[in-house]
Amino acid sequence: MRVIGTRAYGLRTPIIRESDDLVSVVCQSVKDAIENEQVTINDGDIIGITEAVVARSQGNYASLDQIAADVKAQFGGMSASGETHVGVVFPILSRNRFAMLLKAIARGVDKVTVMLSYPGDEVGNQLITWDDVDDKVLNPYSDCLSEPEYRRLFGNEIKHRFTGIDYVSYYKSLGDNIDIVLCADPKRILDYTNLVIAADIHTRARTKRALETAGAKKVIGIDNILSKSVNGSGYNERYGLLGSNKATEERVKLFPRDCDDFVQMMQKALKDLSGKTVEVLVYGDGGFKDPVGGIWELADPVVSPAFTSGLKGTPNELKLKYLADNNFADLSKDDARKAIEKAIQAKAGVDQMGKMESEGTTPRQITDLLGSLCDLVSGSGDKGTPVVLIQGYFDNYAS
Repeated sequence: MRVIGTRAYGLRTPIIRESDDLVSVVCQSVKDAIENEQVTINDGDIIGITEAVVARSQGNYASLDQIAADVKAQFGGMSASGETHVGVVFPILSRNRFAMLLKAIARGVDKVTVMLSYPGDEVGNQLITWDDVDDKVLNPYSDCLSEPEYRRLFGNEIKHRFTGIDYVSYYKSLGDNIDIVLCADPKRILDYTNLVIAADIHTRARTKRALETAGAKKVIGIDNILSKSVNGSGYNERYGLLGSNKATEERVKLFPRDCDDFVQMMQKALKDLSGKTVEVLVYGDGGFKDPVGGIWELADPVVSPAFTSGLKGTPNELKLKYLADNNFADLSKDDARKAIEKAIQAKAGVDQMGKMESEGTTPRQITDLLGSLCDLVSGSGDKGTPVVLIQGYFDNYAS
């Protein structure tokens, strides 16, 4: 029996620039791993490539002025007063992810009212704690707070525990025309304006529906901004500005586009290089949660925007400890091993959903699991490994 099961390697690459041939760069990194690290490529191995270098190689960028132009075009002339007042509902608390977008939105309209959900945003960043809310006997869904009311209740300087940023002050500082209110009911933004941008990520469809039902004149999402090129900008037809992050003080990098074509080209190139069928995915944020701060890492719209066909679906696994403690508990160690191997071999093609033998195996999408693994291996800092090689992922105890 092989002692080592699943293993993941971060592969270093050169710094990826706009217009670089990323397929060739990844292949060279795999070739270097084969030649310098004695890595052997096998059928069923997996290559993950971070969305950041895919988008960078595509040149999928936009300036704040290009974003502002799109916002202005979508809301211009819709106000009877002549002043374009837009509400921005439920943005996450992030300098990297949202601050640049807010600065651009404020350039494109006359006035912005930002509604922050409290006690925290949808990915777990907290303005205040639930204990604070309970202590003040507040209901976030009915008790909307102006910035002065928020300060009176909770203080003049409330910093995020990890970033050290007071996000209410910071977001307000991004434009002279920005006001901040706090509430967990998106419909309350209509007390200020009926032109709204739903800035949430995973709950955006529900937020848009609630606002439209409540009588908003126009509702768009972050995904509807730069869904096509504006004044030569990058774009993403499916996600717009979702998944974007800061590149410079005047420019953001968008989520990559045409990823389905890219993973197919990448798989073919790896086949030409190694003679093996390697699965490929593009990955962004992993879908995991920090147990200390309660932050859910997934600020991208999906973990993986594209992947080859061998990565579709969910794991179909048996729980080894359940088999050992229940089905084969009375057998000798050697007989139990043989029985477990036989049970695993017999599961092929048989859906284990709902069976006690699979209880606790957490049937998440394979790409969500792999993307989270890749994100943890590559990190988000200075490791310099935007490509991850995963081996033995589809092995099991009976392989």
